[in-house]
Amino acid sequence: MADHRHHWVRAPHRAARTRARAELPLPPAPAAAPAAVSADRRLRGPYTAVGTLLRALVPDALVRCPEAVRRHDVEILTTTPELRGVVPATRETLTSLAVPKERTRYYSRLRTLRIAHGLVEFLTAYARTLGPGPHTLVVEDVHRADPTDGEFLAVLLRRMDPALLTVVVGTDDGPLDAASSPAEPLAPALAAHCVRTDATGGPEAAPERGADLAARYVREDGTTDDPAAARAHAELPAAQRHALHDARRRELEALDEPSLRLGALLWHAEQGSDAAGLGADLLREATNLCCDLGFYDAVLDYGTRGAALVDPTTHPVHWWTFTAKPATALAALERTDGILPYYEQARATSTDPDIHLQCAYGTAMLYTRFLTGEHRDYRLARGWINTAIALASQHPEPKERAFRTAFNRNGLALIEVREGRPEAALALLDACIADLDALLDPGEHALHRSVLVHNRAQVHAGLGRHEDAVADYTAVIAVDPNYAEYHFDRGVVLRRTGRLDEALADFEAAVRLSPPFPEAYYNRADVRAELGDLKGAVDDFGYVVELDPAFVDARLNRASLLAELDESDAARQDVEAGLAVAPDHPQLLTLHAQLLAAEGETDRAAAACSAALAADPEFAPAWALRGELAHASGDVTAAVADLERAAALDRDPGIHFNLAVAYHDADRHPEAVTLLDAVITETADPAAHLQRAKSLRHLARSSTAEPGLLLAAVTDLVLAAGAEDPELAAEAADLLAELRN
Repeated sequence: MADHRHHWVRAPHRAARTRARAELPLPPAPAAAPAAVSADRRLRGPYTAVGTLLRALVPDALVRCPEAVRRHDVEILTTTPELRGVVPATRETLTSLAVPKERTRYYSRLRTLRIAHGLVEFLTAYARTLGPGPHTLVVEDVHRADPTDGEFLAVLLRRMDPALLTVVVGTDDGPLDAASSPAEPLAPALAAHCVRTDATGGPEAAPERGADLAARYVREDGTTDDPAAARAHAELPAAQRHALHDARRRELEALDEPSLRLGALLWHAEQGSDAAGLGADLLREATNLCCDLGFYDAVLDYGTRGAALVDPTTHPVHWWTFTAKPATALAALERTDGILPYYEQARATSTDPDIHLQCAYGTAMLYTRFLTGEHRDYRLARGWINTAIALASQHPEPKERAFRTAFNRNGLALIEVREGRPEAALALLDACIADLDALLDPGEHALHRSVLVHNRAQVHAGLGRHEDAVADYTAVIAVDPNYAEYHFDRGVVLRRTGRLDEALADFEAAVRLSPPFPEAYYNRADVRAELGDLKGAVDDFGYVVELDPAFVDARLNRASLLAELDESDAARQDVEAGLAVAPDHPQLLTLHAQLLAAEGETDRAAAACSAALAADPEFAPAWALRGELAHASGDVTAAVADLERAAALDRDPGIHFNLAVAYHDADRHPEAVTLLDAVITETADPAAHLQRAKSLRHLARSSTAEPGLLLAAVTDLVLAAGAEDPELAAEAADLLAELRN
């Protein structure tokens, strides 16, 4: 069978990459797909390559695999808005539907990673409908891609079977953009999953010269990599250059394709005759949209470009967008060092109370949520949030005043929680909810009102008030049923209360409503295991590992279940993969020791236990297992020492039973009986009755034995002889017969 691999073609110019690609033994492209897709973000901004591909494939996919389109509608419509007239939106939420004025919640930076996984699964489903494969997908200009496309390609290269769809990535010969930090970066994926081809050669000689070459540069939306074209464009008189861009912008506007407003159309407006007017308007629109969608690197790009075009005195609304939205994006991207300068500059520039209110809130959240370690400062945060509340309380319009005050008091509630005052946080949230319910109409500020109730649910859950938490989660689900995180959070609380079937239903809803995210499958796997569906749990943990190979606890849990299912080879593979990521993980090391012990490699098993204890000296299972191994080897003294340490750390009856066995073998029978009394009280385990009988028999033989010890031993043996375990019952019966004789 042919060895199929993805490819990475590097060359300084596109023409050289095209020539090098022609020499590769590549299968054909899907009939509906372009021969090559450009990822140059100047064309359409975030998801330029994805959108170009989906606009070509989705109409065909609606015929071939409509269920795959339906399952991934969120991913498709988020990345490719042109398909809104083709693909129905079935999972809208209050967040996705909120008007800008009411937008108070922003997506996690990990949302684009979830989208990438969903898109890869859609492409996999589509590729399987194409008949005998493989087929080829060529993505060019990836060195100019927005991080959203780069992240998608990283996931695609890792998860897509090249025997189904061979991916060919084209970049120049320089380093890839390291300024962004997607959750799944592209450079390591290219190195790990691609055959690399390096080529040389310059661009194709352009037949045009001068103004004609500049016109071509504009016509190609500035994406040519011919430096002569860029020079010709720069050398044109400004009026002529502006006219070319204005004309091209009008051509693109006539296409009425929304993604162009994040790329080429936007660029032409910047380069045209009204950069500070129309250009700034489109940049502001793009900044707001990408912030709402969670495309945060693009927000930083557009914000920087927009700020260069406007002055805070003549364009205060635009200037504030290019200040506030990048600060929000930096917070979402966890690049905290760059946030405070935005707020400090805004405070130094503006006297607008609304701007000072938003800066105060943002600064409070910076010191509460985003800064870590010694930089986190709740006292400073409280001062800034009180400033925000004071400013909010001065708004002249009653409804807006109530909303703004509630929004900022919600921030104060978070500070109360972080400072260990959850009851104070609950009082604040109760008051906010009551005030808004009294003043606002039912549909007004629905998103933020649901956020308040959700936050109250989280405080209830933290206090262990599970029924109150479930009630609040149920209330927010009623008004926002497609928001996956609400179902997920309720499922977590339901699981804590033992309502496993209901928890499972909530985790399944979270899985159904969201692009793939590991935590939903991880929690569903745990519940499936508790309900006895070990195979389903193994499958879910396996999917978690496919989404995130570094999710160590998923590997641990799957390995534990595989060991329970007697699939020791598969369990060992998971343990070894987990230890490659986290070599000092005490639970993985202990499970590794269990697997080694089962194979008779007791020395290596003991060494693995010792490694676990070096990583965590308080990890009782490693002490217990090492004690059991010492006992099995005949080293009773070491066994007692380790098992005593384990018993001091963990009241697990199994550990105490094993310590009692070691005490018996060390002739420490009174201590063994004391331990077994407690074990029997807790578990009524027949094995504990048998073991206690053995120690009681020894004690009864002593010259100072108390009366009744032998009768107690007989009673234990009678109980043990009725055990369902035939070996245990037979041993008890034999010992009972011996005593009677």
